[in-house]
This record gives sequence, C-alpha cells and structure tokens, in this order.
Amino acid sequence: MKLSTKGRYGLRALIDLALYSENETVSIQSIARRQNISDSYLEQLMRKLRSAGLIVSVRGAQGGYKLARPANEISVGDVLRALEGSLEAVTCGGEDNSCQGADLCVTKFVWERINSSIRDTVDSIKLSQLVEESRLMREKGQIQVQKCDN
Repeated sequence: MKLSTKGRYGLRALIDLALYSENETVSIQSIARRQNISDSYLEQLMRKLRSAGLIVSVRGAQGGYKLARPANEISVGDVLRALEGSLEAVTCGGEDNSCQGADLCVTKFVWERINSSIRDTVDSIKLSQLVEESRLMREKGQIQVQKCDN
C-alpha cells in the first residue's frame, strides 16, 4: 500500500491546523505557506476533510478552518480514510463471497492480518500525539517547514 499526496499532504495540513487553531481559525494560505502545498490543492483536501466532519470552516474576515472535534478524538485513520478511501493493502473477495476459491484460500489469512495491522496502527495514532511530537521537534529546532514528500 502506498499513500498518495492527498493522504500525506492532508495529514500534514491537519497537524498544522491543530497546532495553530487552538485560539483562532487558520487560513488555507497560512497552512499552504507553512507546509509548502499549493493553495488550490489544499482547498480540495480541506473540502474532503470538511465533508468527513473532521474540520469546520468559518466565513468572514476572520474566517478560516478549525478542527471539528478535539485532536485526541481524531485518528490518523480518520484522516487517511477521508482523503484516500479504503486503506486495505489487498481487497480479498472472501468476505463478500465474490471470490470463488475463498473457502480454500490460505493466503486470505495473510491479507486479513496485513489489513488488520494497518487499521490498528492508523486508528491508534491520534492527531494530538502528532501535534505534541511536532511541538517537541520544534523546541529542539528540528522542524522548520516540512518539505518531505515521502
């Protein structure tokens, strides 16, 4: 499984939003500048995140975005599913009976374990943990503007 830029950039944007929206809304332009993401691409990602109920938008002169719920209630899995869709590494037809050999397929147990591990991992990491990690790295001077595309 490989995540697209939607998932990677969207998660970075949400961490940034969580860092800077504690007391006020945050504009797309400020997130885009800090994260080195184009405004137009970020707008697309923010629409998906808003549709998923992870962020809310505020209109007006002091408008912008903020988290829809506390960062400790938003998992990495929530963000990635909103932007990427299914996170399954392999879609095994055994569960919906679309695979004719499901009853005899030994490899389905491998795919189920892989998919379960991915789900467990991304659902166990909360946005608040990433925000705290980001703060610690900033204090140590290890973060400036994130430009990693991996």
